[in-house]
Amino acid sequence: MNQSRPLALRRREVSVAPERLAMLGDAVFAIAITLLALDINVPEGLHNSEVAHAVRELFPAIGAYLLSFAVIGVLWLTQHALFTLIAEVDRRLLYLYFALLAVVAALPFPTKLLSQYGETTTATACYSGAIALSLGLLCAMYLRLLTAPSLATPDTDPGRLRKVVRGNLLVVLVFATAIPVAFWSPGLAKYWWLLSIPVRAVHRRPAESPAGVPAEEEPGS
Repeated sequence: MNQSRPLALRRREVSVAPERLAMLGDAVFAIAITLLALDINVPEGLHNSEVAHAVRELFPAIGAYLLSFAVIGVLWLTQHALFTLIAEVDRRLLYLYFALLAVVAALPFPTKLLSQYGETTTATACYSGAIALSLGLLCAMYLRLLTAPSLATPDTDPGRLRKVVRGNLLVVLVFATAIPVAFWSPGLAKYWWLLSIPVRAVHRRPAESPAGVPAEEEPGS
């Protein structure tokens, strides 16, 4: 006799609260940001006349650090906005979140690649892919709440969730399309990333509300 539990039940059972999972994410994000700064250093034993040149040589590493710091900060804020909407975690949400944390933890590698070989197609395409993948996983988590409303908090508005997904997917599209652009021109691909700024600005713009009532800011924007 098969005494195993129904498949649907096994898929839903996860013995971790959303708050504990978010705490784990905070630790991973903090470690990833810390690791970004480890590549910013100058050789020891330099003469006074060599220090200025050594600092100038660090400009690509500093630029890559600031870029990734901003990206990780946006990802952290977005995932925190997401967790305010999660009442229950199922296995699919758990797997998606672990995949997101795996990408975030690995972001120091494409960041270092970009700082050292930023002129190359490989470095630019790898960085674009890492950002597109991390944002795509966050979108997948929002979509999971849409397809399984019982996982979301009772006051979650599906319309707002759909708008967040659309806005974030546009940013994913920016970084995903930067990959083929990088094969043509790595420099142009980096400018292509800037398209995410107006995309996010339009996404953050509150929708018009009746009777002049200000609309609430979207979660994850």
